[in-house]
Amino acid sequence: MDYNMQFQWYPGHMTKAKRQMQEDIKLVDLVIELVDARIPLSSRNPDIDELGKNKARLILLNKSDLADDRQNEAWKRFFEEKGYFVVRLDARNRGGMKAVSNVIMDACKEKIERDRRRGIKNRPVRAMVVGIPNVGKSTFINTFAGKACAKTGNKPGVTKGKQWIRLNKNVELLDTPGILWPKFEDQSVGLKLACIGSIKDEILNIDELALELIRILLADYPDLLRERYALDDTTDAVEVLKQVTENRKCVKKGNEPDYSKAAALIIDEFRTGKLGKITLEKPVQEGV
Repeated sequence: MDYNMQFQWYPGHMTKAKRQMQEDIKLVDLVIELVDARIPLSSRNPDIDELGKNKARLILLNKSDLADDRQNEAWKRFFEEKGYFVVRLDARNRGGMKAVSNVIMDACKEKIERDRRRGIKNRPVRAMVVGIPNVGKSTFINTFAGKACAKTGNKPGVTKGKQWIRLNKNVELLDTPGILWPKFEDQSVGLKLACIGSIKDEILNIDELALELIRILLADYPDLLRERYALDDTTDAVEVLKQVTENRKCVKKGNEPDYSKAAALIIDEFRTGKLGKITLEKPVQEGV
């Protein structure tokens, strides 16, 4: 596919975040990494594997309620085969947190056994949450910790010590998660991040983004697209956009077709799940 759109990311304090994480990771037993279940590879930063290579690893497939169930299963297997613990998650839902707690204890079983042999009892597992911007780290921490998550006076520069959040008697979370940025090795990563809303819409050409999304949907989810917008059997993305504009009566002054309004509608309905449960990348596509 030819990507005309150019995606840029300005990671500001990337090096500082990475250095901070290299320090912090020494203090934890477990690295909890959030990814977006609709684009599990494009929403990762490959540096996390290097940084956390000697730690227990848990991947949370967040927003899995918006993703294709079959692909959630395929991605779970994909990461488990690489040695990660994996939980499918909707970070806004407190109901899923018990499963996360159980897997945390499972992931750190060896450490707990080691402590027990040394006579150390009840030392909480220490974990760090990492992920790129907008994958739901804060939502996860707040939901997981409940109201106990009040941070103690940590205005920048005020608190020099590390902030630990006691989630329950078994788990403490280091509240200095470094923010790593995705690596745009190719433009398709930027495209997928733009589709899920991880890149500010103001800097994007919404019409072009919608056309790219339509092309992916025509290839992988044509029935969802046709049913939602009452389309005929066209396989042309521009024609789809025209039909959506017409069928949803997207018009501007003078009764002119408003293609941008239709484009924004398609993107919004994909992001909110109204279009259906959709995953934009499959493990097999990644050549693994």
